Amino acid sequence: MSDTNKQHVLVVDDVPKNLQLLGNVLKTENLKVAFAQNGKQAIEYAISKKPDMILLDIMMPEMDGYEVCKRLKDEMSTKDIPIIFITALNDADDEYFGFKLGGVDYITKPFNPKIVQVRVANYLRLKRKTDLLEKLSFIDGLTEIHNRRRFDETIEKEWAAARRNQTFISLILIDIDFFKQFNDKYGHAEGDRCLRRVAESLKKTLKRPSDFVARYGGEEFVVVLLDTDIPGAEIIAEKLRVNIESLNITHEESTISTVVTISLGIAVSKPLKNVSYNALIEAADKCLYESKNQGRNQYRSVLI
Repeated sequence: MSDTNKQHVLVVDDVPKNLQLLGNVLKTENLKVAFAQNGKQAIEYAISKKPDMILLDIMMPEMDGYEVCKRLKDEMSTKDIPIIFITALNDADDEYFGFKLGGVDYITKPFNPKIVQVRVANYLRLKRKTDLLEKLSFIDGLTEIHNRRRFDETIEKEWAAARRNQTFISLILIDIDFFKQFNDKYGHAEGDRCLRRVAESLKKTLKRPSDFVARYGGEEFVVVLLDTDIPGAEIIAEKLRVNIESLNITHEESTISTVVTISLGIAVSKPLKNVSYNALIEAADKCLYESKNQGRNQYRSVLI
């Protein structure tokens, strides 16, 4: 099994012997195990690598396991990683404090290897199911690309990052021209097929891992491009337009073409401190309206 398909556990303990022992206990062909010997290493690794689970010793110098747990739970990108405390402490107050901070379980030293294996396996199984459900909740059921909920989350996060780094962010709103007439002529089954083909083409056209496309609603789609200025966004928009037209999906009810086409509105910004990402969406929407008003099957753009 490749590392990309393996689940991933981080073991944190300041005693090398304990790390070796837990590594031997957890070593299986389905599991990748990483190690950290102090709290700082653990936090840095968790933020950069996003393990599926953390086994965390409590009694460590400089930064104990409770503080590590607190910091990870305060960090958006790591707050949902399950943490199992491994400790020689067996006081009820210690357990209560650990659970209150967000730990999911306790394993006391000296530990039974079989108990460790079973508990870790159970929580990893639950984590895999939770991750799958979360992934499905962000996918549009018809087109199988990202949905509006994922877009709302993404634009908020990326707008904040662009504002912090003072980089450009581009948003493209896309509307299928005369889609209501398409549905009326060919039926909703063909309309759904058209939406799926358009979504697939948009997704294939975007090449960078950071490029984002989602179904915005109905026959509308949205694209987010990071670190992309007006000329760059216009190049992508034109590729999107040409590739949709090249699908040659017959559309006899369109007044501008014999095939399905799209109109696009582009808004680009290097975000200011007190400006909301809603301004970017509104600007792109105005450009989309202008594209449609000027004859469709084209794009309009603005820098805000």
